[in-house]
Amino acid sequence: MSLTGAAKYRERDPNETRVARSTAVKNKTPATRQITVEQILREANECQIEEVAPPTKRKIVDQEELDEYRLVKRKEFEDAIRRTRTAMQYYTKYAMWEESQRDFRRARSVFERAIAVDHRNVSLWLKYAEMEMKHKFVNSARNVWDRAVTILPRVDQFWYKYAYMEEIIGNVAGARQIFERWMDWKPYPSAWSMFIKFEMRYNELDRARGIFERFVTCHPESRSWLKYAKWEGRQGSREKTRNVYERALEALGDQALNETFFTAFASFEERTNEAERARALYKYALDNIPRDKAQELYKNYVSFEKQHGDRKGIEDVVVGKRRFHYEELIKDNARNYDVWFDYARLEESEADKEKVREIYERAIANVPPLDHKRFWRRYIYLWINYALYAELEAEDPTWARQVYEAAVKMVPHKKFSFSKIWILFANFEVRQKNLAAARKILGQAIGMAPKAKIFTEYIDLESQLCEFDRCRSIYEKFLQYDPSNCSAWIEFAKLEQSLGEVERARAIFEAAVQQPVLNMPEQLWRAFVDFETEEEETDRARAVYRELLKRTKHVKVWMSMAQFEVALTPPDFVRARAIYKEGFGMLGETQQKEERLMLLEDWIAFEQEHGDEKTVKDVEANQPKRIVKKRAIKTADGADAGWEEYYDYIFPDEKGATPNLKLLEMAQAWKKQKV
Repeated sequence: MSLTGAAKYRERDPNETRVARSTAVKNKTPATRQITVEQILREANECQIEEVAPPTKRKIVDQEELDEYRLVKRKEFEDAIRRTRTAMQYYTKYAMWEESQRDFRRARSVFERAIAVDHRNVSLWLKYAEMEMKHKFVNSARNVWDRAVTILPRVDQFWYKYAYMEEIIGNVAGARQIFERWMDWKPYPSAWSMFIKFEMRYNELDRARGIFERFVTCHPESRSWLKYAKWEGRQGSREKTRNVYERALEALGDQALNETFFTAFASFEERTNEAERARALYKYALDNIPRDKAQELYKNYVSFEKQHGDRKGIEDVVVGKRRFHYEELIKDNARNYDVWFDYARLEESEADKEKVREIYERAIANVPPLDHKRFWRRYIYLWINYALYAELEAEDPTWARQVYEAAVKMVPHKKFSFSKIWILFANFEVRQKNLAAARKILGQAIGMAPKAKIFTEYIDLESQLCEFDRCRSIYEKFLQYDPSNCSAWIEFAKLEQSLGEVERARAIFEAAVQQPVLNMPEQLWRAFVDFETEEEETDRARAVYRELLKRTKHVKVWMSMAQFEVALTPPDFVRARAIYKEGFGMLGETQQKEERLMLLEDWIAFEQEHGDEKTVKDVEANQPKRIVKKRAIKTADGADAGWEEYYDYIFPDEKGATPNLKLLEMAQAWKKQKV
């Protein structure tokens, strides 16, 4: 370093912040030995030999040092207050320190200065007064409390501590005067409770009763009257307690119509063995309070009647209230069918047939306003419940038949229908052993509103009766109605197969696969193959597969066909291998690359299980190369939306793709070499 440079270095400002020069990292490879943060901290703690000693305590030996210490501390406090004049914590610490030095005059001065800055600080007043009380400066504390309640009369804590101080020093009259001043501000109910407890500690019952009278006038609420009544109850005066409850009813009016008030009033009458009075209160409350707001009241009433009444009286009251509730809901909306369901169940539980009939008749009279099926879904269940009640509960088949007939006439079958009502009607006639009527109902349903459920139910009925000719005719009508229903074709063929009519079943399958539209064709072809397999017609099953391949070249058909050959007894691996090879070539001609790869994977699994090393190696030689390509994306309106990447597969037997593949391999090798 030169002399000039050294001089500049020595003349540099020592307080100047120096920033370390950033240096380039030469070696970015990871270290051979990795060190964790926990290890670094543990080693640092182990290397820490010397512990920092706590600051020494200062010992004052004479008055001069004490005066010096006090001067320094006061200067520190004054400086802190001067910097932030509105920070009350500095004033508090200052005053508490002066208190610890037994200099109460200075402590009062600090508190007064703080109050002059922020006279609404509650904690400041509390600490000021508590200091005076702690050191038994009663008059000073009285002065502080008096000023506090005058400036902040809404702070209940001031009043309570003020009165408590007067009480503990034996000044009961002064404490009572403070409570009286407090009550003039109409405080919260908790303040009135404190005043009452104060009078009760000195057995001043008349004064406490007078305070309660003022309390319910200041806070005319049911809670206030309940407190008053409970207090009178604890004093053992029944008449005065009842008088309080009765006055509360007169004073509050509709505000007294709440669950809590009447529960307490009725419980009081029950405790005094006035069962009739309690019952009258319960009934009055249940008639005037909404049910959703009187759940607990209902429970208490039931419990009361269990002790003092009979069961019929309880049920009559509860059922009557529920009837009233349902009637109110029906007035608001007569087409609320959920209410009708609840209402009907209520009457059914009472086992009064005439009332049940009346409710159901009123319910079904509320026909939906529009002929849309979604409006009728809940309505039709009213008819169903009505018919089931008439049959099962009332045990009146004639009544139930009339309900079913009326329901069938009510539904506009030209616009929509409900299979459930037809099926239930037919099953009802079957239970009545009237098969002719059941057949007639199902036939009428097929003619007016044909649906798959009705055909299926009709066929099941005839199958159970072993009327197979009828089943054939119903299947024919079913397939005329919906020739695309594969389940119907399959079940029809299975029926013929179960009867030993193999040629009929085969003819049905052949007719089914010739249909131009099928809802589940894969199930139909699968059932056709299973049928031929069960009949041990292997060549016919192969012919079914070949017929299916004429219609679709789907990869699953090839896989299923190969697996069929493997599943034979004994398995024909040669045919299965030939099918895989044929399908692999066919999918290559149609450029279905993903399907071709799927077939190849299945073929490899087959060779690994049933082939040898040579066949596995030959098949795996057909594995394609996967490459990434880009293609343009178009929006719905034909505009360009950018490019997207996708995977493409290049099979070894594809002509013209090999040079491009080699070019891509060379490009990838060049890119790796460059990196």
